[in-house]
Amino acid sequence: MSRKEEYFLPETILGESKKIKNLLEKNVRKKVFNINRKNIALLVCDMQNYFLDPNSHAFIPSANAIIPNIHLLIEVFQKYKLPIILSKHHNNIDNAAMMDKWWKVILPENSFESEIIKDFKTKDTIIIEKQQYNAFYSTNLEEILHSKNVQQFVVCGVMTNLCCETTVRSAFCRGFEVFLPIDATATYNYSFHLATIQNLAFGFSPAILTNELIEKFEK
Repeated sequence: MSRKEEYFLPETILGESKKIKNLLEKNVRKKVFNINRKNIALLVCDMQNYFLDPNSHAFIPSANAIIPNIHLLIEVFQKYKLPIILSKHHNNIDNAAMMDKWWKVILPENSFESEIIKDFKTKDTIIIEKQQYNAFYSTNLEEILHSKNVQQFVVCGVMTNLCCETTVRSAFCRGFEVFLPIDATATYNYSFHLATIQNLAFGFSPAILTNELIEKFEK
């Protein structure tokens, strides 16, 4: 098991995320972007008991700190009546494939661990169920986005370096302009988080904060 640390706290997440953004802007060319309020969707990745319950072996210590920012994003998307999608990860022996071989564990469907945490109401949201890191793989996510004329795609949730990163890369390759806010995603430790944000900022998604993304909606 990889080393875990609570690198984000509710009272420190903004400051720590600004440090990451400032660090990257010294090494990666800053990207100018705008938000199209008519053609953008939000994906909240895997905010489930498996990752948020302290009693779970897969608990992410920093995940609780990103919940308020995800709520802010949801509120904005609700305000403009834009698509909000929640992904729910679960698998079994038949569909886990390399996930089972790599992790030696299965996340059963309809278990307590697989349920999306109570903080996120499912009203007016779309739930997709997935078995792999990539939220596009063997799901109807791309079909949903195209049916709603989505051109831009915001990804948040957990884990930064696994499901979030894989989905961002996949969205980019499918032609979507994609955003992963630094302070609306979390993983097991700072090193994993920084590595993902740094790699994505170079070739896939600009290094941005939740409040910067939201400000773009109001312009």
